[in-house]
Amino acid sequence: MKVIKKYLKFIIGIAVLLVVIVVFMLVMQTSDLENGNLKKWRAADLDARMAAAQILSASDENLELLVQCVDKMASLPDSGEMAVRDAMSLCYTGIQLKANN
Repeated sequence: MKVIKKYLKFIIGIAVLLVVIVVFMLVMQTSDLENGNLKKWRAADLDARMAAAQILSASDENLELLVQCVDKMASLPDSGEMAVRDAMSLCYTGIQLKANN
């Protein structure tokens, strides 16, 4: 009987440890939009999109245009895995090129 109790305690201990590890990993996932992909971009609200655009562009200029550009890129098929940083960089570069011409 002692052996069964010992193994039962061991199994319960391992289960609790696994639950704690899973919860910790879920909490530690990045929730910021800047490091996410375009799937997260589509799911985010407008305020979060504007904040991400401001952080990634490091300016207050053309934020609406940047958000619209990344929205357009997010609506393209098979674009869900593209990083928001990459999409924002492409849009920002395009806006700068258009402004210089």
